[in-house]
Amino acid sequence: MAVQDIMPTWVGATARQIARAVRRGDVSATQVVADHLDHIAQVDADLAAFRTVRGGEAITEAEKVDEQEDLANLPLAGVPIAVKENTAVAGLPTWNGSAAMRTPVAEADHEVVRRLRGAGAVILGVTRMPELGLWAITDDETGVTRNPWDLRRTSGGSSGGAAAAVAAGLVPIAHGNDGLGSIRIPAACCGLVGLKPGRGVIPYQLGADDWFGLAEHGMLATTVADAAVGFAVLAGRRPDKLVPPQRLRVGVSLRSPLPGVSPDAPNRDAVAAAGRLLAAAGHDTLPADPVYPVPLGLQVVATWFAAAAADLRAAGVERRGLQRRSRRHVALGEWAQRRGYVREADRTVWRERSVNFFADHSIDVLLTPALAGSPPEAAGWSGRSWAANMKANMRYAPYAAPWNMAGLPAVVVPVGRRPDGLPVAVQLVGPPGSELLLLGIAGQFELQAPWQRHAPGYPRVGTGSPAAA
Repeated sequence: MAVQDIMPTWVGATARQIARAVRRGDVSATQVVADHLDHIAQVDADLAAFRTVRGGEAITEAEKVDEQEDLANLPLAGVPIAVKENTAVAGLPTWNGSAAMRTPVAEADHEVVRRLRGAGAVILGVTRMPELGLWAITDDETGVTRNPWDLRRTSGGSSGGAAAAVAAGLVPIAHGNDGLGSIRIPAACCGLVGLKPGRGVIPYQLGADDWFGLAEHGMLATTVADAAVGFAVLAGRRPDKLVPPQRLRVGVSLRSPLPGVSPDAPNRDAVAAAGRLLAAAGHDTLPADPVYPVPLGLQVVATWFAAAAADLRAAGVERRGLQRRSRRHVALGEWAQRRGYVREADRTVWRERSVNFFADHSIDVLLTPALAGSPPEAAGWSGRSWAANMKANMRYAPYAAPWNMAGLPAVVVPVGRRPDGLPVAVQLVGPPGSELLLLGIAGQFELQAPWQRHAPGYPRVGTGSPAAA
């Protein structure tokens, strides 16, 4: 009888459990990858998380991991991972969520993909995103990416496919990137840990100019420990054990960056619950509202528009090839740049004000809602008007974007459920260099109030790994 006939599936295990088992020889990377490919084949038709799956290629790569004589220094040995489809993976086109912006087969991996492979990870495929990464809802004419917690709802965006894949156990962790919330928003929608590192910590190198420096690569995971090891690999660091932070002063704010939009009751309750967890961990909380000036909102929107225009111009693609919502977005970006509304000086002012905010209020970390409302319906938003998309995106997810403009690290952490059963989360923001501090606080949340790691009903095969049994 084969080993796989008597051992539980490794689908549902954490990245750290898998890597430890592969390093010890308890399981082969090939078996782990085969388990996950089988699971993807069974459930992704309902979710549309993946753009493409590298079945045979992934098995071959897993075999190469198994052939290595020394696995001790591979923090992600044999761990199946997905990469967002705007990031080059050798041997695949780079889709960018867009038929018009799809580029030819990449000859080499992006640097972050190279680091993942170097750590022993196996790339199972690339995950879906909305066109140009512009939207907090993931769909196009070929498919609608759905939230495993409720298939009627979106998994968020723009790393929507990544979040759906992790929440359903298709992969234990997934790569994403975050220009105005594109890791944190889907993490909040799908009950995951999602870290956006601070500016310059991880090489970005996408599009025309990294969305004017707003965008960062990061990870989505079901546990804080997995998020930490993924962050370390992307940042080119040796993974360190997280140390629970001692007594901190945490500012708490419900204030919305967007006038006229405020958090609903479940999101307000989530912040209150997080405050209680902080107090139980020995931290002090106090009110501390950032001052989001009206010009900041205009600068965020203008930069959002202009980033799309810059990427299109750099690619030499005509606007008419895009979805109609994106055509309008790009046209407004071209107008904003002509009028001089996109200025590095404005971003510098907000960054300095944001860094000073922590000192001015004598706080170490800021706590805010992750979202303002429930994730919108999973539907064909790519065929709807620009105005309809803007309204839906800005009403439910206004809290992430200011911290991209500031270049500060931020993490989203689950803290419970909404009345409709969907996860609810909070956002923690810190000063430059505070990624490990934020993860340490998130770890204290996880210890005190563990969350359900996967959506109900997922994974649909087995009950988890031998390591977790």
